[in-house]
Parts: sequence; C-alpha cells; structure tokens
Amino acid sequence: MQSYSEFLDLSVGFPQDGFDVIDDELYFQDLNLMEMIETYGTPLRFTYLPMVSKKIQQAKILFQTAILKNNYRGDYKYCYCTKSSHFRHIVEEALKNNIHLETSSAFDMPMVDALEKKGHLTKDTTIICNGFKTYQYKQYIIDMLHDGYKNIIPVLDNKEEFNLFDDEVDIDTPCNLGIRIAAEEQPDSQFYTSRLGVRMEDIIDFYNNKIVHNPNFRVKLLHFFINSGITDSPYYWNELEKYVTLYCKFKKINPDLDTLDIGGGMPFKDSLVFDFDYEYMVNEIVKRIKEICAIHDVMEPDIITEFGKYTVAEASGILYKVLGRKQQNDRERWLMLDGSFITNLPDVWALNQKYILLPINNWDAEYERVNLGGITCDGQDYYNQEAHMNSVFMPKTRKVQYLGFFHTGAYQEVLSGYGGIHHCLLPSPKHVLIRRNRDESFNFEVFGEEQNSKQVLKILGY
Repeated sequence: MQSYSEFLDLSVGFPQDGFDVIDDELYFQDLNLMEMIETYGTPLRFTYLPMVSKKIQQAKILFQTAILKNNYRGDYKYCYCTKSSHFRHIVEEALKNNIHLETSSAFDMPMVDALEKKGHLTKDTTIICNGFKTYQYKQYIIDMLHDGYKNIIPVLDNKEEFNLFDDEVDIDTPCNLGIRIAAEEQPDSQFYTSRLGVRMEDIIDFYNNKIVHNPNFRVKLLHFFINSGITDSPYYWNELEKYVTLYCKFKKINPDLDTLDIGGGMPFKDSLVFDFDYEYMVNEIVKRIKEICAIHDVMEPDIITEFGKYTVAEASGILYKVLGRKQQNDRERWLMLDGSFITNLPDVWALNQKYILLPINNWDAEYERVNLGGITCDGQDYYNQEAHMNSVFMPKTRKVQYLGFFHTGAYQEVLSGYGGIHHCLLPSPKHVLIRRNRDESFNFEVFGEEQNSKQVLKILGY
C-alpha cells in the first residue's frame, strides 16, 4: 500500500510552497515543526511573523503593476483590517510595510494612539474608521482629530452618525468623511441588503441635504464591501460596476470625492488545492474601475483595500498531539486530539471553515481515513472533511502522532477569547512567535504560556 507521502502527492501534488517533508517530518517555512513540539509541547499555536510582511508586499506589487499596466491615474493604499488580529506583534509587523489601518470599534482608537506614541505610525497615517459608531467610539475619533491625526476618516455607517460629529467637530481644517454603501447581499443570503451602511439611493440626497453646505466636513471617500469576497463571479463584477457607477455620479456633484474603498475579501490559501489568480483579479478590478470612470468622464479614484484575512491567515498554525485512537464501529475511526476545534479554531465549528491539515510526522507510514475529535464533551467538536475531499486521511501508525492546522491566523484567537474562559474550561494553548534574524536564523519568543487553573478560577470568581 502507498505511504501517506505518496498518497498526498498523487492527490494534490506535494510538497507545496511553504511546506516540505525532510526525514519523515514536516517543515513549515523552513521551520522544523517536530523540534518546536519537542521544545514547547502541544497544543501549540505559533505565528511566523515574516509572512505578514510578505503578503502585504505581494498585494502592493500586484496593485502597482496593474496601475502601471492600465495607465490608471489614481494611487493605491493598503489598509490593514485590525479586527482580523489586534495583537501587537501582528499590527507592528504590518506597519513595517508603510501601510495604513482600518478600525471597527471604540477600543481600536487607544490602540492606534499607543502605536503612534511608540513610533510605529504617525499622525499622517490614514485611519479608516468603519463600524457602527457608539458614543465612545465617536468621542475617541473627535479627540484624535483635535490631537492632529489629520488623515483619520470616519466612515458614516448611517445618516444619524453625522449628527454625532456635527455637534463636536470644530477644527481649523475640515474633517474628511467617508460614507459606506449598504451593499446588496448574495442571492443565497437571508437578507437582500447589508445591515451596514447607507442605502445607495439615499447617499446623494443625504449629502445634498446635510453635508454640502457644512464647512467643517468634506466627503472624500466612498466605501463598500461585497460579502462574497473578491471572486471572479458575475455577482462580484455586477456589484463592483454598480458601486463604481455611484462613485462617478457622486463625484460630479462633489469634487472633494477622490477615494474608493473597495473593502476586503481577498482570499487566502485554505486548502492544498487552492487556486486563485491574484494577478488576474487585481488587474481586472483596476481595469474595470478605469473603464467605468471613462464612460462617465470622471477621473479615476485612489483605491483603498482593507485586507485582514489575506494579511494574517497564512502566518499561523496550531499543532496537536493524538491522545488516543477509538474505533467506534466498522467504518469510523477517531483520533482524539489534545485540544478542541470549538475553543481553538471556532470558525471550523461556526462557519464550517476548512484549513490546511497535515501530519507532522510518520509520513512514510501507510494512510487511513479518520475523523478528528476534540476533547470537549460537545458533539460538534470534530473535523472530518477537507476542502478538496469529503474525508480526512492520516498516517496509519501506532506510534505517537502529531498533526497541524495551517493558515489559521485570522480571527481565531480573538473569537476564542484569548486568555478567557473556554468551553469545558480548556486552557488557551501556549503561543510562540517566530521572527527571522538578519542571518536568516529563527528567533523564538513565547508570547503566552498555556493558561493555568488559577487564572481560570480567578476569572470565574473562585
């Protein structure tokens, strides 16, 4: 019978970029994962920080290339969407690449201020403030405007939000505003229109009635987010055309408008058969925006993207040990892991998200079909199919087995409630950060130890 290594190569082609097998053990970005497990144990969450910069640089090159190729007259700004991972090590790594930030709630703002005080950004950095504005969120924005953050752009999520700013803003230069378009949802959605943003047909009237004669404000930016993400589909291109056309109509009555924020949604590699033509998609987006603007005789806008998952997902992984094997009937074999999908990778449980799953050792062994079980006592705590097939296969062995989920860096720690209480009181796993030294050797830092029982009991009030 074939080895697991031969089976995977025939199924999807392996090794692949970022992954290699040397002496029966898996390497990720040249990292020997078995060595990491021997040093730090499992379950182990790790973040390889150079990947964050690599992804940002790739996107910037793609957009600059498309702008040159299409003689596009606008500029491009890369904004990092902080909600995908607010952790300091992530945001500081992202900011090394001369980028800007997009925020979504009140506590983002003190975080931005702390980063400025430490020199990671300046008061000239563009800060796109999205989300529904609570009083506290609005107050932080006002305070920062008065404190000299001249490129902070509150994006109005509804018409009433304007009144919050109108009552408070009194500065030497007008406040730049954005307006979010309430996008139409996908055909299979339970809703017709996004709950976020201002209805398309209301935007120009709202501007004419409330903003145009107010000297304290200028509407500089129009923002939308297409919920399917950036996909080569009729739905995506139809929505893009609709919102760029609205930009053109709005621009003709509002000369201050010069920026189109096309949101996030750039996909990340979530399976071994992932196939997405980034170069084609970015070029097509730039080309189509230019063509629509030409039809309406309008200067092309500057383009902003708010990439979050794309920026951080591929930097991280989580490693587990198989604690036990259970044969529950003639067909179903379970590998029980020393962690939980519900508590460590909540998108697996909530959204049926798939990640790249690979064994860390025993690649020369035969393979078998298995189900993976977490150790909470919840019937939903399992993983039993891959993005490219309706099954999971692992090496068939009685030896100690380790396995890893990769490209898990977006949202999972925040949704898990890092350092908080988890289902069945399972602890937050140890988390290791990995950087590269100048000589290309690895630098390891323990960001967080595994939670202990005293910490958990204190949170619970014991």
